[in-house]
Amino acid sequence: MAATTPQTAPETNAGEPSDLQEQARRHLWMHFTPMGAYRESEVPILERGEGCYVFDVHGNRYLDGLSALFCVNAGHGRTELGEAAARQAAELGFYTNWTYAHPRSIELATRIAALAPGDLNRVFFTSGGSEAVESAWKLCRAFHKLNGEGQRTKIVARELAYHGTTLGALAATGITALRQPFEPLTPGAVHAPNTNSYRWPADRDPLWAADQIEHRIEFEGPETVAAVILEPVQNAGGCLPPQEGYFQRVREICDRHGVLLISDEVVCSWGRLGTWFGCQRYEYQPDLITTAKGLTSAYAPMGAVIASDRVAEPFMAEGKMFVHGLTFGGHPMAAAVAQANIDILEREGLNEHVQEKEPELRGMLEGLRELPIVGDVRGAGFFCAVELVKDQETKGTFSDEESERLLRGFLSGELYRQGLICRADDRGDPVIQLAPPLIADTEQFEEIDAVLRRVLIDAWDQIVSG
Repeated sequence: MAATTPQTAPETNAGEPSDLQEQARRHLWMHFTPMGAYRESEVPILERGEGCYVFDVHGNRYLDGLSALFCVNAGHGRTELGEAAARQAAELGFYTNWTYAHPRSIELATRIAALAPGDLNRVFFTSGGSEAVESAWKLCRAFHKLNGEGQRTKIVARELAYHGTTLGALAATGITALRQPFEPLTPGAVHAPNTNSYRWPADRDPLWAADQIEHRIEFEGPETVAAVILEPVQNAGGCLPPQEGYFQRVREICDRHGVLLISDEVVCSWGRLGTWFGCQRYEYQPDLITTAKGLTSAYAPMGAVIASDRVAEPFMAEGKMFVHGLTFGGHPMAAAVAQANIDILEREGLNEHVQEKEPELRGMLEGLRELPIVGDVRGAGFFCAVELVKDQETKGTFSDEESERLLRGFLSGELYRQGLICRADDRGDPVIQLAPPLIADTEQFEEIDAVLRRVLIDAWDQIVSG
């Protein structure tokens, strides 16, 4: 069935599509969205999902090649997740984890600790990824202060890395265009180069980017640095994987300078890379993990900081506490959904499925290199990117104006019209990112390949060579 084949949508209580358009334009303020673009054009309104697909209010079907936002790992239409929430609502709809505990947060924390590597045994729940990063940085600062090193306040992140939008998480984010509208930001975040080796000199040491983190720590003064925060595969910039040995070198650097290592796995955990946590795929042991998104397959908002026993220990002493909290952290209904979601991931062997099918997905994308507009293909698991170029041989990229025409003027809309939801982005150089649900298989890969090929050929003919 073609991606754009109209389907008969079931009856809903949402109102007619024309009513929803009017209401959306008048009242809904969408995130990271230039709202003025919808004065004349339709707001894309998706009303239901099934497996790897979502359907709009007109009944058109789209392959969700982005898992909504790297998060619907188990796929759409999992009614058992809603049923788990309903059962919990009947028992205890909400109670806070401030002073009090409830069974679901206890059980979920225990389960997460069992799945996390090493001594990562303490789970602090949040409502999402930005809050997890914010909480982790605060925890690192407080840890050092309790240990008599209160001057350790800084965090080292990477250029182009996205760590969230709250002011602390945004300070760690290394994307200038997202930071500038809200400056001055929380002080103390500094940045080092990322692992995008596509345009590195051929003779550069493969561990150069890791060593640049040490250079930054030494430049700032190790006694002032609280933590280094890194994604196993960096999202922004287009699914940037580490070089072999990168994280082992970073771990050595952090240990040498008394700096905590945060593995930001808001995207890379819960099977996205074929393991429970991305640090397990790359075999490094962080001091803290931040997670969200796939924890519940986004059926309920939930995140967490998973801390090592060593980091937690000072806060467990008599009279001490982590002076931080979030009303909805550990929400019982979200915790019930997370448990049911992990049940699905385990029962259906989705980690193993990603490991088995990763070569097929990657091979399909590698085949796109025959198109002149494709420069690089990279990523891991079900988390991949295709970098677009003007010249394959020189790796020549696009000007800002050309990138705007290519991505937002053509690719984003055309991919959607052809029935594929993915991300066409230029935080860095222009890329197309793909992160299908973990249940995706050969049928979906072939569909992705067909749409990408058609649209990229048209993009080259109309935008680049034309």
